[in-house]
Amino acid sequence: MNLLRSERWAAVLLLVAAALGLLLANTSAGPGLLALKSEHLELPWLGLDLSIGHWISDGLLAIFFFIVAVELKRELVIGELNSLSKALLPAIAAVGGVVVPALIYLAFTAGSPTADGWPIPTATDIAFALGVLAVFGTWLPTRVRVFLLALAVLDDLIAILIIAFFFTSDADLASLGFAGIAIALFGAVSRMMKPRSAWILARRPQWPVVGVLILLGVLAWYFVYQSGVHATIAGVALGLVMARRPGGRAVHTLEPWSNGVVLPLFALSAAMVAVPQLSPSQLDPAFWGILVGLPVGKIVGILIGGGIGALVARRRDSTPLTWGDLLVVGALGGIGFTVSLLMNELAFAGLPEVADEGTLAVLLGSGIAIVVSAVAVSLRSAQYRRRGARAGVGGAFSR
Repeated sequence: MNLLRSERWAAVLLLVAAALGLLLANTSAGPGLLALKSEHLELPWLGLDLSIGHWISDGLLAIFFFIVAVELKRELVIGELNSLSKALLPAIAAVGGVVVPALIYLAFTAGSPTADGWPIPTATDIAFALGVLAVFGTWLPTRVRVFLLALAVLDDLIAILIIAFFFTSDADLASLGFAGIAIALFGAVSRMMKPRSAWILARRPQWPVVGVLILLGVLAWYFVYQSGVHATIAGVALGLVMARRPGGRAVHTLEPWSNGVVLPLFALSAAMVAVPQLSPSQLDPAFWGILVGLPVGKIVGILIGGGIGALVARRRDSTPLTWGDLLVVGALGGIGFTVSLLMNELAFAGLPEVADEGTLAVLLGSGIAIVVSAVAVSLRSAQYRRRGARAGVGGAFSR
């Protein structure tokens, strides 16, 4: 299980699953697999009628967002975002990394019916970006990884808000109210979990509390889904209200399942599209907006935002990031993947042909960003290694 907690292996599994999904969809087995993905698994007594693809994107993916939310809370409480001075620089850089890709997308799609897809190139895939950094950035200083993590967490927070506000219509307030009660109870019950040392010595087992938490989590997901808000928001809310230490243990337990099952299944399902037989001139403007917005927009946006943030949020207690460091982070930020694929599904739910083109654009744009970031990280890591060798520091710059 420890292998599945590795950032390297999480990134490899995601890449393999996406490539496999795209490959299978364009073989003779493709039509059958696409039909299977659209097959509905209905629970009429609960009012649930979702396709297999939506059970993955609306159901299983909530686990991934729960983990993201727990990590976000940790950073806000005891991590690199626990004060305004610490959070300001990555926050401004994250905003730049959202605004510029969105503007590039809108420049391609202005006046077209697909302009509403502007959020697609704004997201950063934490697992993939950290995986590339882990593989190619052995000699990068810790501050670069910490900055990337803080920026990616804030980037995902912005993505969560976009999903909640821009992809929700006609919310059922009664269902939202029941979801709120379940979430509040979840937070309260999580505080009944004893610290690890007390848990080891305690006579009473903890499994009844865990069982109640699971039940409340499922109820929260159900009511959020019924409300019309995207169901993954339930995972976010549960992660934010859970007590910090039990939340950390929950992440430790769930992370291998998220990395080894949830994310690869989602990547396989989302990438399972037939490549359209179109010339470049026939592709929707959304395709080009995503393809350029991810690798180019993120670099430009994070460089601009990071530059502004460095002027606004100067901290005397830390070594500042250089333009080279920001370039590395910007290149890594262009790896959209998981959240971009989800936003693509949401934005083009009524336009399946455009959704297929958008999926291909996300995969190609993220693929370009992976190559560019791998080169940038390798070159930057080599620079730090040479500096360390000249200074006789050895592995001081290693993560």
